[in-house]
Amino acid sequence: MRVGFGRLFSRSTIGKDAVSGLVLGVEAVPDGLAAGLLAGINPLAGLYAYLFGMIGAAFFTSSTFMAVQATGAMALIVSDSDLQSRADPDRALYTLAIMTGIVMIIAGLLGGGRLVRFVPTPVMTGFVTAVGVNIVLGQLSNFTGFASEGSNRLFKLVDLLLHIPQWSAAAVAVGLVAIGLIYLFRLTPVGSLGLVIAVVIGSGFAALLNVWVAEPVVLLDDVVDVPNGLPAPVLPNVDDVLFLLLPALSLAFVGLVQGAAVSAGLPTADGRPADSSRDFVGQGAGNLVAGIFQGMPVGGSMSGSSLIVQAGAKTRLAFVFAGIVMTLVIFFASDLVSYIAMPALAGLLIVVGIGAVKPSRIYSVVKSGPLPTAIMAVTFGLTLVIPLQYAVLVGVGLGIILFVAQQSNRVRVRQVHVLEQGRMRESAPPARIEAGQVVVLQPYGSLFFASAPVFDSQLPTVDEGSRGATVIIRLRGTDQIGLSLIEVLRRFAGELRAVEGALVLVISEKLVYDQVVASGLRDELGAANVYRSTEWVGETVRQAYADALSRIRS
Repeated sequence: MRVGFGRLFSRSTIGKDAVSGLVLGVEAVPDGLAAGLLAGINPLAGLYAYLFGMIGAAFFTSSTFMAVQATGAMALIVSDSDLQSRADPDRALYTLAIMTGIVMIIAGLLGGGRLVRFVPTPVMTGFVTAVGVNIVLGQLSNFTGFASEGSNRLFKLVDLLLHIPQWSAAAVAVGLVAIGLIYLFRLTPVGSLGLVIAVVIGSGFAALLNVWVAEPVVLLDDVVDVPNGLPAPVLPNVDDVLFLLLPALSLAFVGLVQGAAVSAGLPTADGRPADSSRDFVGQGAGNLVAGIFQGMPVGGSMSGSSLIVQAGAKTRLAFVFAGIVMTLVIFFASDLVSYIAMPALAGLLIVVGIGAVKPSRIYSVVKSGPLPTAIMAVTFGLTLVIPLQYAVLVGVGLGIILFVAQQSNRVRVRQVHVLEQGRMRESAPPARIEAGQVVVLQPYGSLFFASAPVFDSQLPTVDEGSRGATVIIRLRGTDQIGLSLIEVLRRFAGELRAVEGALVLVISEKLVYDQVVASGLRDELGAANVYRSTEWVGETVRQAYADALSRIRS
């Protein structure tokens, strides 16, 4: 993980790093406050998370330009973690960030980045889409100025719609101005700085409206005192560890998946693919620093990473400049920050939430079949109605179910024809074994417990018309088989014995052979009917075929 500090301070790159750091640092101030707002906590915890999480991770990630910040999905998990029930909710938040960092570092050092490939696209599409919708739903109260009530965001939406006359027209106007300006600035060279400008203009508009309206638009200063200094370090609260374990695991998993998605689209210093496990360690380091300095949990941010790349960053030093800019804003412009209008921040988050919904990805999952579509729909629905830390675990479970279902359905049985000249060809297996036949069957796919019924259904029928037949099953390339598959083989062998036939196994892997021996299946079949393959492909199955023909003809 060594970093070439000589390259960081190169004259050819330091100017571009400073400019890109300025862009990210200025943009991160309202974005960090918005993340804290989305999490339902002190917005300053989001601001500190952006600052210290970004700096803490900068020199540990494999991806040079991965910005480690508070993300929408992680903020929603924090929001659903019921921190207000703890004796000291603020300290519980910091403890949660530290615990998330510890889990990430341990998982990263153990190579946990490899787990990403087990998360199926339908699960992530449903989860990310629901997160986008949840972000929008979670900001409607700030956007409208009406504090809706309900056990989850959907019920709060219903309550909000039932009380439209009680919405604040001024708050809605400020929010709409901010949203309109964000989309407008996207069409100009201003680019991502348009987020900052839109929030500033929206807040200025709110200040004008507050002179005239009876119910003023809520400002950040009305919610929290904005300090003009950096926070002191804090220690975690040991009493909250067990309560926060599940949210910490869920946050770590979301960070892993989001970080992998970020690193996949970012360049690295040497041009090689990013190391997901090392990125996981970097995100963990960011969480530790963020938690110690009173910040919320953080993870790899696609928006922040894309912004610093588009702004022209050349090295990791850009994150240091961004941190310096944020620190200067906190020290010298905190009074201005306190005038940010809450509906303007809500408008920014609504735009972020809408951007998380990708119709093209949803359509691609729908086109892939009914099972992936159902998995996506269930993940989406659960993420909307239950706390996100549980939805994440359900999504992992659905991913496992989908993986097992896909693997079990990939088992295919083919018939191998052994020709006189030594060549072999394959065809579909016969529906029924004929009397006196020698049939060679080759299964393909993963032969584990869930695939046993699929394998069984593809075996030919054995009846009175199959008398004296021999079936050779060639288990080549199969690493291991479970007891369920052994029971299928035992039943099939019994059917063949009932009509004076025989089942023969040709096994290439020692582990499979040992399983057949340990289960007693070799003794039932007879040692002469269980062959071990040699290094010569096809030699053993041809020998087993010749032996079976000799027995039948004799």
